[in-house]
Amino acid sequence: MNWNGKRVFLTGHTGFKGGWMALWLQSQGCELCGYALRPPTTTNLFEDASVDRDMRSVMGDVQDAGLLRATLAEFRPEVVIHLAAQPLVRRSYRDPLGTFATNVMGTANLLEAVRHTDSVRAVVVITSDKCYENREWDWSYREIDRLGGYEPYSTSKACAELIVSAYRNSFFNPADYQSHGVALASVRAGNVIGGGDWAEDRLVPDIMRAFAAGHPVRIRKPRAIRPWQHVLEPLRGYLAVAESLYENGIRDGESWNFGPDPADAQPVEWVLRELAAAWGDGARWELENGSQPHEAQNLNLDCSKAAARLRWRPQLRLSQALGITVDWYRAKLRGEGMRAFTCSQIRKYANPASANAASGQS
Repeated sequence: MNWNGKRVFLTGHTGFKGGWMALWLQSQGCELCGYALRPPTTTNLFEDASVDRDMRSVMGDVQDAGLLRATLAEFRPEVVIHLAAQPLVRRSYRDPLGTFATNVMGTANLLEAVRHTDSVRAVVVITSDKCYENREWDWSYREIDRLGGYEPYSTSKACAELIVSAYRNSFFNPADYQSHGVALASVRAGNVIGGGDWAEDRLVPDIMRAFAAGHPVRIRKPRAIRPWQHVLEPLRGYLAVAESLYENGIRDGESWNFGPDPADAQPVEWVLRELAAAWGDGARWELENGSQPHEAQNLNLDCSKAAARLRWRPQLRLSQALGITVDWYRAKLRGEGMRAFTCSQIRKYANPASANAASGQS
């Protein structure tokens, strides 16, 4: 699909995943409007990479239904991508009501605004792999598996999935597509890594902060296994879904998993060793003592549906993803222009054949 000139409304563009998505969409020539709260951390990708340079940027809360609806109606997008969320498990223990308000009612507010904006053709709602009822299985979760949640964050994402289903059935029903013209899908990804993530209580940002300061990083659950992947991997999947909805209508208006190769579902300790080796300079870690709130120990995604129907598969092995991530933080420490550096990583990822050819000629 040619994204050039397409009007795209993106929530959460001031966040980590949203910043990368905004830059990728800008590189495709979209007419882009972002809607989000101000960046959640003092150091952030949004400012480091001047994410708002070639787009319209609206600072607003998805809990503000009136402003959200007015902004959407004024911009009149064709594609809506909903990334805005409270994304942290441990913060959800401290602020469960805020987490539910943002992740549940924020999603409802966005879909209600879409319902009253007749320009919209495709909607992609990003939730999480944690929307599944995690039974600590050794096998991977499929899109048809049961939703659920142990703590506020995962529960809020399961609720967001139910809201998507309710709006699809009630207002954007596939049987009535000719009358409403909206194709709606939800997408689920695992733990993403990449440059520009400075969130609290998240593994790679904690590691990078500690390594940059010359301190040992404190790890709470070294044996926990996560489906690690570079942020660009699921974003490519989200864009593939958006393209299909725009071009093919309701055909792929379902839920979709995007995760790494099963071999790259590694424990925290493995990731830490790889990052320490890539960083060098005596990087080290130590175990954090004391009781910790519950977090899933093992959670993997089955992405066979995306592979079969969207031709989407991971491009990067985990060791490559970690290397690219370290490169970004190293460039930041060197004082490089991070917009250009981030865009170059997007370009190389999106066009690997061109990047390899250029490398071979140099």
